[in-house]
Amino acid sequence: MAQSSAARRGGLCELIDRCIGSKIWVIMKGDKELVGTLRGFDVYVNMVLEDVTEYEITAEGRRITKLDQILLNGNNIAILVPGGSPDPE
Repeated sequence: MAQSSAARRGGLCELIDRCIGSKIWVIMKGDKELVGTLRGFDVYVNMVLEDVTEYEITAEGRRITKLDQILLNGNNIAILVPGGSPDPE
């Protein structure tokens, strides 16, 4: 039997909740990726990240921006990678 949308969202929220306080790699729809410490989120997967590095692909190449804090709109998030990073470390 298929799960309801609310049940799937509840399971997703439980997984994301485990990542609070940890580093997370967020791949956005479009040409941006962010790596930062997850501080909080809501049921719409809007997220607050701290100590953020933003990677953006531009016509000139890859641009890296450091941010203290950012609020991400959950509608624009494509992929979440707990503990991940776009650069090999």
